[in-house]
Parts: sequence; C-alpha cells; structure tokens
Amino acid sequence: MRTSTRAIITLAVAALAIYFYPLIYAGNKEKALPTAEEMQRAVQEAFVRSWNGYKEHAWGSDIYHPISQKGENMVGSKPMGWMIVDSIDTMMLMGLDDEVKEARDWIEKNLDYDIDMPVSVFETTIRMLGGLLSAYYLSGDEMYLEKARDLADRILPAFGSPTGIPTEEVNLKRGVPDQAFLYTISSTAEVATLQLEFKYLAHLTKDEKYWRAVENVMKALEATHMPNLLLPIFISPRNGMFSTREIRMGSRGDSYYEYLLKQWLQTSQKEEVYRDMYDETVAGIKQYMVQYSTPNHLLFIGELPQGVGGGQFSPKMDHLVCFAGGMFAIGATNGKTLAEAQAEGWTTEQAEDFALGEQLTRSCVETYLQTATGLGPEIVVFNTDPDSTKDFFIKPLDRHNLQRPETVESLFYLYRLTNDPKYRKWGWQIFQSFEKYGRLEDSSGYTCLRDVETPNGERIDNMESFWLAETLKYLWLLFDDNNTWPLDKVVFNTEAHPLPVIPKSFSTGWERLYPYA
Repeated sequence: MRTSTRAIITLAVAALAIYFYPLIYAGNKEKALPTAEEMQRAVQEAFVRSWNGYKEHAWGSDIYHPISQKGENMVGSKPMGWMIVDSIDTMMLMGLDDEVKEARDWIEKNLDYDIDMPVSVFETTIRMLGGLLSAYYLSGDEMYLEKARDLADRILPAFGSPTGIPTEEVNLKRGVPDQAFLYTISSTAEVATLQLEFKYLAHLTKDEKYWRAVENVMKALEATHMPNLLLPIFISPRNGMFSTREIRMGSRGDSYYEYLLKQWLQTSQKEEVYRDMYDETVAGIKQYMVQYSTPNHLLFIGELPQGVGGGQFSPKMDHLVCFAGGMFAIGATNGKTLAEAQAEGWTTEQAEDFALGEQLTRSCVETYLQTATGLGPEIVVFNTDPDSTKDFFIKPLDRHNLQRPETVESLFYLYRLTNDPKYRKWGWQIFQSFEKYGRLEDSSGYTCLRDVETPNGERIDNMESFWLAETLKYLWLLFDDNNTWPLDKVVFNTEAHPLPVIPKSFSTGWERLYPYA
C-alpha cells in the first residue's frame, strides 16, 4: 500500500477534530436505545408495511406510487419484476416465509424477459440479475438460476461494441443493441458495475463467456491511462474515449470505485489487478478530491469538473458518495473486523484509509442530523470559506430525499467492523426520521420527501425498490447481533444483493499496462 505525508497529516488532524467535535445538534442528544432485537423488529415491521401496501395496490408492477395507490411498469406493458425480484432476498433475510413464497410463485409464473424494448443494462443487471442470483445463493432454488441465466444471455449483446464497453441500453427480445446505441455514451459507473453479477454467474455455470465480457470492460478502462485511474463519468462504447473531463464519486462515477475493491474481495482476494487499481484510485481520491469544511472540519469528497489538473474543485457532494465510507473501511480491513486486522499488522495506510471511512460517514450522518426532518437531501454543498458558520448548505432543487441507502450502508459496515454503538445510534435516529416523515398513515407504505427542510411539506408519490432492497436491509443488518452474512464470506453488490466469496473460477485474462508504482 502507498501513502503520502500530506494525506497522513491531514487525516490525523481531521481525526482529532472529529473526536473532539461537540455533539451540539438536537438530533444527537443521548437517549437510551431500544434493544437490538426491538430495533430489528421495528425495521421488519416497516418492510412488511411497505410490502403489504405494494401487494394490495400494485402487485406485479415495477413501480409503486403509495399516495395514489397505483402501479406502473418500467417499459411497455410487461413487468420486469423490479419490486419483487429486488426485494426477495430481504424477505429471505428477515424470515418472511409467506412473502417469499408469494414472490417466488410470481417470478416462476409471470416473469418473462422476452421484452421488445430497450432497457438499462446497468439497472437490469444490478437489480434483476443481482436479485435472482442472490435468491439462488440463499435458497439453492434452480428456478432463480434459470431465470438469471436467461436474463444474462439477453444482456450479453450489449457488450458487442468495438471496444467491448457495453452500450447503455439493450433490447432484451431482439438480442442485439440498437446500432444507434453505439453512438450514444455510457456512464463509467454503469459499465464498471456489472462484474460481480456476471462473474458469479460464470462461476455457477462454468461458462467463461460471462466472465470475459465484463473483464474486458475493466481492461479497456485501465488502458485509458487516466491519472490515478480517476475516470471521467461518460465514455463511448464505440471508441473507448471519454466525452467529458468531469470526475466525481457521485452519480455516474460512484460504483466504478466500489467494484474495483469488490471484484478482488469476491474472488477470494486473488485477482490482484483489481486491488492494485483500487489502491491507485484511493490514493488519487485522497490527493485530489478530499477536503474539509468550515467551521467544524467535516471531511467530504468533492468533484473535479475539469478533471485532475484542471484547476477546478467543486465542494458539491451527492448523497450517493456516502457509500464510500463503508468502502474505505472494508478496503482497509479486507473484510475482517478492525481488531482482527490490527492484530495481523496494521499499516499506516490502513489506519489512514479506515479513518477516511469513519470521517466521511460522520459527515454523511451530519447531513441528516442537521436538517429539519432528520433526513438527508440528495446533494449538499460544503462550505470551505474561513468565515463560514455552517458546514454545508442545500440548494432548493437538491432538498429531496429519495429513501437512499448509502449512509445506512456505511453505518452497517462500520458497526460490523468496530462494534461501536454510535453507528447503531445514528442508524436508529435515521430510521425514526423515515418513520416520522416518510410513513403514510393509511398503511399503504412509505414515500419520498420533496424538501427535507420542510417537515410538513410535499411528499413525492413514489416508493423506491431500493427502499426494500437496500435501505431497510442495511438497517436490519445494522441491528443484527448474529453476524448474518459475514463480510469475509459475502460481498454485497451495489444494490445490496449478497453474493458469496468464490474461488477465482477463471484466470485473470489481462495484466495492467500501467501498474500502480
């Protein structure tokens, strides 16, 4: 592992600032927590309430509008299983056997991906393919694997571009991407967040085509030779060139970084090329994208509108970036607990990366605790002016809350790694805010907020599938005392679908042109 003196000093100062940072906000008042079992039960009840509302008013539909109590599909008239497939492993986790049976029956009898419409390669892979594979992993039921393989075969033609970088969309019925897709751009995160799912399918089926398709994408991305592999957010499948210089860890960039680490973890830490790429990106993030707010020195990850060396830095941070707290922490311990990793020999860089994860997560929690509803907005802008009296502000168009999971995801990882009760406390506070402001009184489910600074303001008529697949799942796991799905045995895809750590089924088909030195 590599590091820099500047980064070590900066993070050490920040760690001290965070340690002594007073808990001055009302949301942080110390209160006795319910027991872990009671908190888990409350999260399960929220899931069941959400599921029952969907089942009653929109069963089988991909999208659920809980206020108007109706559903609709993602594309055309045929459902893709968006809500049902995305949620089934959460039901398995929670032991909701009746609900699992209902979902399984629907998948077996009604789910048909012979759809003559273009669909998102990324979303279909992480939600539907990931959901089916996770259901197979947890149940051993061959039906899920058969459905997964059929879907993957329908997605594979998207990789048929001249570069091997997949097109943004693919037609699931015709089996070929529209030629027009080749002249559009794909987002970097989306083309680099297919690998866990297709590699696990390759392992299960012993069919190398799935492995090579997604591996070739990573080879093409590495060949761009961008500084510290901090990649711009849009790339052409036709020529492999970036169409912008903008770099960010929020939308269009986020899960590219996540899957570098997770590919290495997934394959029993054998594919060193991905660990090498991950280490290089983390060094670049620390050097170019990490700054601290005024007055309370909250760590945040900003954006580079003109790329590395472009002379611009934006203190804007999407809520999506908040996944990275957990990523940095598990990247430091390699899936072991903090105590276990420290006992094996704790390097300066591991300590630095773990502190980065802790401090970023603390900053993300503050974006919840400092709003009127206790719920985080979609985007915040951190203040770096020495005269600032608040650490961040929220633009009017960025004040919505979409039930996103990223902050509670990092709380889950950090609690598992440290057993520090503060992470449960923060998670419980966030859950209570969802209960207070997102729960509908007529028991039709939970919905999104238009403005987190207006407690009795307008609600958005939508219940996201990732509310069931991710947010409630990570909260349930945060309050779990049984170490369900241990982090050294399971890797979560970016939609929180657990997939097992596997042997490296096929050889790594490439080597880096530009190794991290």
